[in-house]
Amino acid sequence: MAIAVAATRQVLADAYKGINGGSTVWVSLHTADPGTTGTDEASGGSYARVQGTWTSGSGGSLSMAELTFNAPAGNFTHAGLWSASSAGTFHDKCALAPSITLGSAGTIKVTPSFSVS
Repeated sequence: MAIAVAATRQVLADAYKGINGGSTVWVSLHTADPGTTGTDEASGGSYARVQGTWTSGSGGSLSMAELTFNAPAGNFTHAGLWSASSAGTFHDKCALAPSITLGSAGTIKVTPSFSVS
């Protein structure tokens, strides 16, 4: 069932924004579907999770500024949301569309968004 009232959709989106106790989360890259626990996180080189902050939109949307990751060579298929820069609680995932392949170390830019329909 789609939610018809835009204000209700935004309340739900804002609840998602607060999943980490605030609007800030740590975003990760993954080389395969991370499942429900955050497996297959990228590693090596100068890779590290990147901190991002959700901004409320309207009608059930959230956005985040573009994030830049230093990444090793490999194929990256998913992004994840975490409570901390390392370890921490895995909150959610999304597929990168399309997946991104680096033949050598480089940067990957991701612009997270969320919407309730």
